Amino acid sequence: MSIKSQKDFTSGALFTLTGAAFAWSSATDFSVGTASQMGPGYFPLVLGLLLVLLGGFIMFFSLVVETPDGGVMGSVAWRPLVCILGANLVFGVFLGGLPMLGFPSLGLIAAIYGLCGLALLADASSFTFKRWLVLASVLAVGSYLVFIYLLKLPLPLWPVFINLN
Repeated sequence: MSIKSQKDFTSGALFTLTGAAFAWSSATDFSVGTASQMGPGYFPLVLGLLLVLLGGFIMFFSLVVETPDGGVMGSVAWRPLVCILGANLVFGVFLGGLPMLGFPSLGLIAAIYGLCGLALLADASSFTFKRWLVLASVLAVGSYLVFIYLLKLPLPLWPVFINLN
């Protein structure tokens, strides 16, 4: 049996590996419980197993269904990959800081602006300052309304060195 779609087989394998890692981690690190008495690991375990099942179906169909072009894998798009992963890292570092390195939290607003700026650089041809400003401002206002005003989550809004009291 040969692979008829490299793209589908690869994505199915990645789904399966990711789901298996989440299922294994939730089953070993948390109490799973039962369907009637769910523990903190129950929901991640079920989602991980569903992802494994989905990945298995995708891999199976990549072996039996012909695709017009053979589903050949192209080269890796490094710029978008690095920018999108980096944007998530920047968001986490800006929001929580890096205490072990002495880097303070810059707050939710700066984290959103950093995330949007780096994510928009994934497609440098469409990056404009206006697009970045509008996207980040809309996301910052929406995040403030949802997470701080409505849900009352104790997230730092501004950098710790700015005292707005």
